[in-house]
Amino acid sequence: MNGSPEADGVISMRVELRPDADVDIDLHDRLTRGLHGELNELDVEWVRPAAGGPAPEGAKSADPVTVGALLVAFSASGGVFTSLVGVLKDWLDRQSARHRIVLTIDGDSIELDRVTDAERRELIGAFLQRHSGE
Repeated sequence: MNGSPEADGVISMRVELRPDADVDIDLHDRLTRGLHGELNELDVEWVRPAAGGPAPEGAKSADPVTVGALLVAFSASGGVFTSLVGVLKDWLDRQSARHRIVLTIDGDSIELDRVTDAERRELIGAFLQRHSGE
C-alpha cells in the first residue's frame, strides 16, 4: 500500500521515531511500543511495525522490522489525519523534545522535532494540506 488514497480512501503513512543518540535499542523499542499503543487508540485502520532490513546492532531479535518505524493506515477523510498528527505532537511534547518523528507519505516527509510551536504548526499545516484534503 502506498501513501496515496486508494479506491477505499485509505492512506498509509510511515511514522519513524528517531530518539536522541544516547537512547539504547531497548529504550528505543519501548518508546516505539508506547507510541504504537497510543496510535492504535485512534480511529485508524491499523498500526503495525514497518518492515525493514537486518536487525540493528545490539538488537535481541532478528525480526525484519525497523526499530522505531511504524506503518499507520487511516481514512483519507473524517479528520483522522489531523488527530493522528495531534497525538504525535503531544507525544513529542511529553518527551521533552528529546526525540524526533519523521512522517512519510508517498515519499514526502516531514520531521517533527525541536522546532518552536509556531514552526511546528506551520510545517504540520502544510503537510496536512498536501495529504488530507482537510
